[in-house]
Amino acid sequence: MVSLPLTSHIQIRTATRTDLPGLEWDGEFTHFRRLFADAYRLVEQGEAIMWVAELPGVGLIGQLFVQINGQNPALVDRIKRAYIYGFRVQALYRRAGIGSCLLKTAEDDLIQRGVHLIALNVGQDNPEARRLYERFGYQVVAPEPGIWSYVDHLGHRQQVNEPAWRMEKQI
Repeated sequence: MVSLPLTSHIQIRTATRTDLPGLEWDGEFTHFRRLFADAYRLVEQGEAIMWVAELPGVGLIGQLFVQINGQNPALVDRIKRAYIYGFRVQALYRRAGIGSCLLKTAEDDLIQRGVHLIALNVGQDNPEARRLYERFGYQVVAPEPGIWSYVDHLGHRQQVNEPAWRMEKQI
């Protein structure tokens, strides 16, 4: 019997509003509920794209968000620059090519939109993700302090300190 690679079963597609609860991954990311809803509002306004990886019978096992317009024109400008964020694959499904499929799908879409530069941040404590981006041609261009905040599902402001590397790729 020949076993097909997991990626042959995965569906990569844009997210719908009904996907938002699935992004919480059975409670692991419930604290990001408002962030996911805010990201989806940006999709509805044409400011962002949300990609998901779905495994039939299991649910959403990966995600990648792309901001194409926003407050920081050095990162996004709707014309030539885009910013990838919120990129993750469930631990059980890592190293199976799902992240690569998500990233390639997003890049192909951005090329179709005429984007020329993609930026992203990767945690300084996440060498595996950095290696993935480097395999795709991203290069470190600067350190980022990685200090940001969000309002959790209970309405409390949470501070995050994730030192990161800014990476960019010309496409």
